[in-house]
Amino acid sequence: MNTPNLSKQIIVYFTLAIMLVFALFPLYWMINTSLKTQNEIYRLVPAFWPEKLQWSSYVKLIVEKNFLHNIKNSLLVAIISAIVSIFASMLAAYAISRLYFKGRSLISKSILYAYLMPKAVLFIPLYMLVSWIGLNDSIYALLLIYPTITVPYATWMLISYFKSIPVEIEEAAMIDGCSRLRTMFGIIFPLAAPGIAATLIFSFTLCWSEYLYALVIITKGSDKTITLGLAEMVVGDVFAWGPLMGGSIVASVPVVILYLLASKFMVSGMTLGGVK
Repeated sequence: MNTPNLSKQIIVYFTLAIMLVFALFPLYWMINTSLKTQNEIYRLVPAFWPEKLQWSSYVKLIVEKNFLHNIKNSLLVAIISAIVSIFASMLAAYAISRLYFKGRSLISKSILYAYLMPKAVLFIPLYMLVSWIGLNDSIYALLLIYPTITVPYATWMLISYFKSIPVEIEEAAMIDGCSRLRTMFGIIFPLAAPGIAATLIFSFTLCWSEYLYALVIITKGSDKTITLGLAEMVVGDVFAWGPLMGGSIVASVPVVILYLLASKFMVSGMTLGGVK
């Protein structure tokens, strides 16, 4: 290896290391703060590591704040909403990307416009809808509302992914006697597994971290989600920094686990070699 290339690699790796430190420092500081006492947190000169590890913030989350119940509510809403949304989006995206029918272009554009619609514009009519149905102040209202966020997003993402799959694969399957449904579920969807997995993760994350609709719909403590549980730790100008940082760390764990479990699907090129 010659000297110019070695110098260039050193500069590149050094730059990446600096960027990595900047990216991970907020996460480190959250963990650091959650393990400190209240007096340590409010010191004028901050310490980069607690004098003694304190787990009182996490105990307070579980015992006093009932944070585990908030996690259960968020998991229930996020998992059901993401699965229902991704199934509906797979069917809609396949129809738009593969079938030719009147109004196809209009439907495709409408899905994009629905995704771009600000949530602040929709929460009043959606609240009126769930109140009329009788689901206000209920976790089931979120199961009805969250697909309005995730379905347009997931459909728009999957349309592009399905279009990247060669049509010749589908045509070859139909020549061999496969029906449209068998081709769709047996060939196209498995080939699109990376895109479906990525879209499912993003849909889950959207529901998991959603705050505005949950704030408007839910006031009952037993049905509050994790975002509302974290928001309750800020009372006026008083911040419970220890439990707040600890809760934020706990809130990030399910998303990290989901990314790790689905990482094997996050690859491209599964269709290479599918057509002779």
